Amino acid sequence: MPRLDPVGQYEVTQIWSPDLSAEEQRQYLEEFNAFLTENGCEIVNQEIWGLRRLAYPIRKKESGYYVYTEFRARASFIAQLRRYLQLRSYVMRELIVKLDKHAIEFNRRRQEKMRTQTSAGI
Repeated sequence: MPRLDPVGQYEVTQIWSPDLSAEEQRQYLEEFNAFLTENGCEIVNQEIWGLRRLAYPIRKKESGYYVYTEFRARASFIAQLRRYLQLRSYVMRELIVKLDKHAIEFNRRRQEKMRTQTSAGI
């Protein structure tokens, strides 16, 4: 009997090295998105939070470049994603979370609110 490999909705927050140039950031983001789509994932939302101060130093860095991605993927893919991120020297930290129905709804409402604020010029 084949094992079930359910599709779930996940979010991954990455902290990248602040030393990256804008071109490197763009290139790494494109590579990451290509990795997701090539492995059958659907990107639901992606936000670039930019450079932020860290609560504590990581690799002797006081700040990091934050990238947030919400996506749908098979459960078996998450181990592969974790390995992919660990092999990237520019990724200082990553957090992958499986979203339940409440978190999915919360994210949907937050995104709607951000869109209306952006369109209103706030």
